[in-house]
Amino acid sequence: MIDLRGRWRPALAVLSASALLLTGCAKSEDDPAAKSTADSSAAAQATKSASAGGSTCDLTKFGGQKVDLKTATIGFSQSEKEANPFRIAETQSIKDEAAKLGIPAANLKVTNADSKFDKQITDVSTLIDQGVQLLVIAPLNSDGWDSVFQKASSKKIPIVTIDRKINAKHCTDYLTFIGSDFAEQGKRAADKMAKALNNTGTVAILLGAPGNNVTTLRTQGFKEQIAKVAPNIKIEFEQTGQFSREEGQKVSEQLLQSKPNINGIYAENDEMALGAITALKGASKKAGDVKIVTIDGTKGAVQGIVDGWISSVIESNPRFGPLAFGTATKFFSGEAIPENIIISDREYDSTNAAADLGLAY
Repeated sequence: MIDLRGRWRPALAVLSASALLLTGCAKSEDDPAAKSTADSSAAAQATKSASAGGSTCDLTKFGGQKVDLKTATIGFSQSEKEANPFRIAETQSIKDEAAKLGIPAANLKVTNADSKFDKQITDVSTLIDQGVQLLVIAPLNSDGWDSVFQKASSKKIPIVTIDRKINAKHCTDYLTFIGSDFAEQGKRAADKMAKALNNTGTVAILLGAPGNNVTTLRTQGFKEQIAKVAPNIKIEFEQTGQFSREEGQKVSEQLLQSKPNINGIYAENDEMALGAITALKGASKKAGDVKIVTIDGTKGAVQGIVDGWISSVIESNPRFGPLAFGTATKFFSGEAIPENIIISDREYDSTNAAADLGLAY
């Protein structure tokens, strides 16, 4: 498990977001601009924990040079096609924060690997050749990055990984990982599934794409927690849906043919859950017949709660821009950066989905 000890101040981040919300509420409830500002502030990432008590990395230890981000060339490598709301929001957040900081658009070089790992390696290598001074990477896979690390390390280019973690040496290969506690997400999903099924029944798991720590930890956390809190819930089916709506539908169709009386589906992202809903409708199932718990927090999935098809959504917040650039700024200013920066994720269910739909992405 990730060491979550730290000296960073998540409470301050939460209080700041709350203060912004209160400021927004002081305006007319009919003011769309006020509501948009409040939703944007509440939807922003907040730091839950940072492992400052563990391994840290500063500019001296890393061996790099101070960089002014406003004049620097920055590379962002996106892993997957931006047909997925998570990736759309993630890339937009990086672009928006760069613009907010006054970084010229030409200085932010963005690539997309289209879900092809070989292309992502080539993309990042090309960014290094183009002279970037900071790399922000949303990795497709957790392994296979050695050639990139060697190239970036030789030029002392710090790498910030977001969303998925790379298996590598901290402060040598990469600066920090910013993302969710994926095992905890799985555990929270298990708690929601246990509640939805009254602690008994059969469940299928739509696994995420193989080869990354998100899938591994969301699966591990879910299984461990289900066994702990609801041993009468049995996992009878698990197959990868590749984090894709289309694949999620196909796998769910196969599931419903082989296990027509399945009670619950745990989808490791919202796109697969939405694909499962299409399969359930095709099998003449009604909303609520099969309990679905999923992870991400997209508008489509939260609306699925309102419509009765989804029981609960555990958020995985993709708005990494402010935290990624804020962390890089601190690093180039000489501050020590923790190995892991863990964000706090909300959750949605029937009690708040309609009211909080504006916070989804």
